[in-house]
Amino acid sequence: MARTGATLYGRAGSPSVQGVLEKMSTEQHEVDVVVVGAGFAGLYLLHRCRGLGLSAVAIEVGDDVGGTWYWNRYPGARCDIESLEYSYSFDPDLQQEWQWSERYATQPEILRYLGHVADRFDLRRDIRFGTRVTGATYDEARGRWEVATDGDASFDAQYVVMATGCLSSAMLPDIPGRDDFEGLSLHTGRWPHEPVDLTGMRVGVIGTGSSAIQSIPIIAEQADHLTVFQRTATFAVPAHNRSLDPDEIAAIKGDYDAFRDANRQANAAFGARVPLAGLTMGEMDDDDRRKALDSAWEWGGLPYVGVFTDVLLDPASNEVAAGYVRDRIDEIVTDPEVAARLKPDQVVGCKRLCVDTGYYATYNRPNVSLVDLRETPIEAIDATGIRTTAEHHDLDCIVFATGFDAMTGSILKIDVRGRDGRPLADAWEAGPRTYLGLAVAGFPNLFTVTGPGSPSVLTNMVMSIEQHVELITDTMAHLRDEGLTTIEADESAQDEWVDYVNAVAGLTLFPTCNSWYLGANVPGKTRVFMPLPGFPGYVQQCEQVVADGYRGFALT
Repeated sequence: MARTGATLYGRAGSPSVQGVLEKMSTEQHEVDVVVVGAGFAGLYLLHRCRGLGLSAVAIEVGDDVGGTWYWNRYPGARCDIESLEYSYSFDPDLQQEWQWSERYATQPEILRYLGHVADRFDLRRDIRFGTRVTGATYDEARGRWEVATDGDASFDAQYVVMATGCLSSAMLPDIPGRDDFEGLSLHTGRWPHEPVDLTGMRVGVIGTGSSAIQSIPIIAEQADHLTVFQRTATFAVPAHNRSLDPDEIAAIKGDYDAFRDANRQANAAFGARVPLAGLTMGEMDDDDRRKALDSAWEWGGLPYVGVFTDVLLDPASNEVAAGYVRDRIDEIVTDPEVAARLKPDQVVGCKRLCVDTGYYATYNRPNVSLVDLRETPIEAIDATGIRTTAEHHDLDCIVFATGFDAMTGSILKIDVRGRDGRPLADAWEAGPRTYLGLAVAGFPNLFTVTGPGSPSVLTNMVMSIEQHVELITDTMAHLRDEGLTTIEADESAQDEWVDYVNAVAGLTLFPTCNSWYLGANVPGKTRVFMPLPGFPGYVQQCEQVVADGYRGFALT
């Protein structure tokens, strides 16, 4: 084993891990921290570790930084959180110098932003690209993790941090004959890096989630004919995307700290400036309700679910908000039968609300047709297209907009083994169990960023990522400064936390439909509501845990 020593990884400096790796490419390398992934979380982890004098290497399967935004390149891909909020807040100079061009940033712009961050803080030298982590095994005798990859290097680390992203493990449906199709097969979460020209093609899109709703209007403009295969109708509200006004940018940058602080106090860590009434439905008369609904629709975006403060708590309030969207679908879609198929019958918000640009209007195009899979399910895919119970659809291209194995998929693809060699897959067999969404009992010095049991996907992910990264790295520094080497979640504290997350979710309407929040889109996956509603309350609990001497953790 190569022991690199203090001259290379000493706490006084911040040496280049990549430089060492190039010289010792066939040996095992000792670092303080192995970070899995180089998206928003991985980049900030590297920056924080370096600032604390901790040696760290990020291992990234992609060929560049970006994480989710490296892979999701489908037509129309953009964020559903406003760009001035969906960005790092940790560096004031970075906030001031980067100029966002649109209200909702596109995938290429977000990728450029992350590339700028990597260059600005010289992070690429500590990232090993094109490499997949295949396993991580905890050595109890040494209190260290042995991390294996599919490349020419392995790593010996005190800590392993899973910065693998909540929406990074693409799901393909198990449809008979799926691999028999002789045309072009694409997945929105693994779109080719080269331009894809669908001009003149007969295209089928399977799925109507967020990536489908963003891509369908653009694909429809290119394709000779587009057939959308819908299993479950989806609620979508308009993005009202636009170029950012320089005065608007200047006003926010004039007091960015206040803007960020206001968002941190918002339930989902974004949308603090949205002009919502802040009342329950019952506190408003019919006229005020209608005005509030119209205003929320005209503002657009995810804040629509806050049009009344009890939309996600009270079925009657939710039905008013949901009915408004259904009425809008009737106004937009000219064919009443198509409009009826596009109307969701679940509560609004129990699945992630989609933010669209012209989605419903796309069904007015003569070259677009809708297949309701609840009426005529898919029987099989063959060489030339898709066969439903009603007919065969001849296709030149199939786009699988079928989402992700969310929150746990990418982690469980790695053979993680904790105390006594126990696989993480076994520990999570009945559903993911964590303490604070950060740590797992029986897996010392292993951290998950925005893991199951934290607010994660119910929030502005960048703000949740920053909070987790700062908590994780501050914990590492605390252990070092106190002469401690190991931190592990207590199983009883973990059990209490899992019960708490379930209890909070049970007070809401989130668990009332089969969503990827529950893992319901993955065949055989145990259905457990994974994210915790409420960002500010979660942060307060984390701060109290630390103030109580890391209550719920064993430090040795």
